[in-house]
Amino acid sequence: MKTKHPSPENPAVAGARVLVVDDHAPARESMIETLRHAGYQADACRAAPEALARLATESYDVVITDLRMPGMSGLEFIRALQHRPHGAQIVMVTAHATVASAVEAMRQGAFDYIEKPFDADQLEQLVARALEHGHVLDQRSPVRSAGQQPTAMIGSSAVMQSLRTRIAQVAPTRETVLITGESGTGKELVARWLHGASDRRESPLVSLNCPALSSHLMESELFGHERGAFTGAENARTGRFELADKGTILLDEVTEIELSLQAKLLRVLQERSFERVGSSQTILVDVRVLATTNRDLPAEVAAGRFRADLFYRLNVVPLIVPPLRDRPEDLPELVTHFLGQTAQRLQKEACTLRRDAQELLLEYHWPGNVRELENIITRASVLAAGPAIGAEELRPWLIQSGETRGTIADSTDSMSLRLEDMERKMIEATLDRYAGHRAKTAEALGIGLRTLSGKLKGYGYAPRAKSMAKAG
Repeated sequence: MKTKHPSPENPAVAGARVLVVDDHAPARESMIETLRHAGYQADACRAAPEALARLATESYDVVITDLRMPGMSGLEFIRALQHRPHGAQIVMVTAHATVASAVEAMRQGAFDYIEKPFDADQLEQLVARALEHGHVLDQRSPVRSAGQQPTAMIGSSAVMQSLRTRIAQVAPTRETVLITGESGTGKELVARWLHGASDRRESPLVSLNCPALSSHLMESELFGHERGAFTGAENARTGRFELADKGTILLDEVTEIELSLQAKLLRVLQERSFERVGSSQTILVDVRVLATTNRDLPAEVAAGRFRADLFYRLNVVPLIVPPLRDRPEDLPELVTHFLGQTAQRLQKEACTLRRDAQELLLEYHWPGNVRELENIITRASVLAAGPAIGAEELRPWLIQSGETRGTIADSTDSMSLRLEDMERKMIEATLDRYAGHRAKTAEALGIGLRTLSGKLKGYGYAPRAKSMAKAG
C-alpha cells in the first residue's frame, strides 16, 4: 500500500514514521493498515531484537510495541531503548491483566499505553498525541538556549519577553503554578515549557483535560479506582496522579472540577497522598502540579463555584499569558512563522500577505488569539489563488465585533453565507484540491482526520470502514 503524509491533531508534525513491533501477524498487519490509511509512514517488525537493529540505522517518531512477545518482552525492549539514542515516543500495547506492566513501561520512559481490544480511532488518536508530545519535546531547546521558539511563545514584545523571563525563573523550582489566560493564548505550551526546563524533565508530564470528563469519571481519572469500585469498573485503573509520580501533572481548565471533588484535590496538594476509588490504602506521590484556566478565578471563588482554599493552594506562582490583542507588534513575526509552517506542510513556496491584508490583521481584535491566527493563515494559504494573500480573502473568516477597530466589508458574497456554509465550502474546496485525499486535506486545514471525517459524514459523504484486530 502506498504511504501517505500524516494528519495528526498537531498539524506542525509532518512526514511522521511509525514502527509497529508485534509477533502476532494479524494484529501487526491490522495496525499497519490502519496507520497507513491514516496517512502515516508505517513499518513493522516481528520481534524486539529486529526492532532494535532497525532503530540503529533508521529513525522513527513513534514506536508501538506489544507487551507479550517471545524472547524479549515489550518491557525489556523499552529498557533496552533507554540506553540507545532513538528519539521516538514509545506506546505499549497491553491486555487488561497487564496494565501494571504498562504503567511500569511509562515509568521507564514510554509515552502511554493502549489496552486491547481497541479500534482504529483509538490507535490514530494515541499516535497523534504521541507525535504532538514528541514535537513539544523537540521544541524544548529554546528553554535551555535562545535558539528557536515554539509556536505560541513567538514574539519579541515586552509582555512576551517578561513571560519568558518568569518561566525561566519558575521552571527550576518545584512550586505549584497557576497559568491563566484566554482560550487560544498558549497556556498548555507554557506548562510544557515549565516541565521541560525543570529537574523533572526526564519524568512524565501527565495532562488531564478537565472539561472533557464527566463528574463521575473525574475522580477515577485523577486518583484511579479498584476493580468493582462502581458499575462498569471491570478492572483496576491507575490514576493520573499516580502516573505522574516523580514528574508533573497538568490540570487543564481546572475550574471545571466540581466542588465535591475540589476538597479531595486540595488534600492531594497539601499532603501529596490519596486513595483510589474503592480502596482504603493511601498512596504517596511526588508530583509537581501545574493548572490552567481561562476564567477569572477570584470571581469564581466569590460566586461560590470554586473553593477559596484550593485557589490559594494553586495560586502559589501565578503566570498570565497575554492575549494577542495586547501584543500586536508580534503579529508580523507570528504571521511569517505560520506562513512558513503551512508552506512546509503543503510542500510549496510560502505565500505572502499584501499590505491591505497586513493592515486588516493589525486592526482585528483576535478573540481566538494565537490559535485563531494560525487557523486563518492556514486556511488562506491552502485556498490562495496566487502567491499573495489579500484582505478580501481574509475578511470572511474574521468575526465581526464592536471591538474591531477596522471596517469589515459586508458586500462580498462570502459574508452573506452562514458560518456553516462557509466552513463547508472551504472543506470541500480543499478536498477537491487534494483529489479527495482526506489525510492531506486534514493536514492542510490544520484539523484532525477524525474531525474532518465527522464533518464529511455530516455533509453526506460515506465514512470509511474501519476494523482492528483484537487478537495478539
